[in-house]
Amino acid sequence: MLVTAAELRDRLIDPRLRLADVRWFLGQPGVGRQEYDAGHLPGAVFVDVERELVAAEGPGRHPLPDPVTFMRALETLGFGSEHAIVAYDQGGGTIAARLWWMLDALGHRDVALLDGGLPAWLAAGGELTTAIPGFPPAHLDLATAWPRTIDRTALTAGLEGLRVVDVRAPERYRGETEPIDPVAGHVPSAVNLPTTGNLGPDGRFLEPEALLMRFGTVNAPDRPTVVHCGSGINACHTAFAMRLAGLPDPLLYPGSYSDWSRSGMPVATGAEPGESEAARSRG
Repeated sequence: MLVTAAELRDRLIDPRLRLADVRWFLGQPGVGRQEYDAGHLPGAVFVDVERELVAAEGPGRHPLPDPVTFMRALETLGFGSEHAIVAYDQGGGTIAARLWWMLDALGHRDVALLDGGLPAWLAAGGELTTAIPGFPPAHLDLATAWPRTIDRTALTAGLEGLRVVDVRAPERYRGETEPIDPVAGHVPSAVNLPTTGNLGPDGRFLEPEALLMRFGTVNAPDRPTVVHCGSGINACHTAFAMRLAGLPDPLLYPGSYSDWSRSGMPVATGAEPGESEAARSRG
């Protein structure tokens, strides 16, 4: 599920390989495609986050699309069940992990991330090209409903029995700044483990043992873990990291804080998780 740049270079001639360029830049629509056109890994297909990985409407800023619509879009791009799919982005996989999560959740087992993304590829001497591949349409045989997710209603009802992990930047979690969503703060009872902590200084994932130690404080066998971010994209990176650590797959809150904050739900501020509304009412 994690491929190094050196390993990928050795596999470029494999006809089963399909590369997905999932570059995307917050608040800069179209820049990902521009960067792809300027240079991408040989054979890579551009997967547009806003078009292929997000629904036009739904809870939060980046709701999950209908699974069948998602599958058809990828089939048109040339991704099929017979393919080994490797996704990458401009950094450590915080965007590409969304595609990994979606494919993995629906049952495609041969999907991986390029460890370190585009910078690691270039550092390993990998070349870029402007040639755009033309793969024929393929066929994906995947599930037609999203598993491993939780919506706002279920999250609210079960908040006390869940371990909620907010992967946003600490200053957003604490409520000191909120550049996008209407209310600053975090879901009451959520703990903060920023996505950036999944990576080392080189932009590659930490070793499984280090990740296990990182998540040890939030992993509770009797309490399912829920991961969320601002809009449901970066949280997939932590789901990937938890898989690397050998931990049970967490539930994804697709609407994430954008859905929570836009729905008039209570929020907590500061560095502490805070209590759920049910816990406060008992006190």
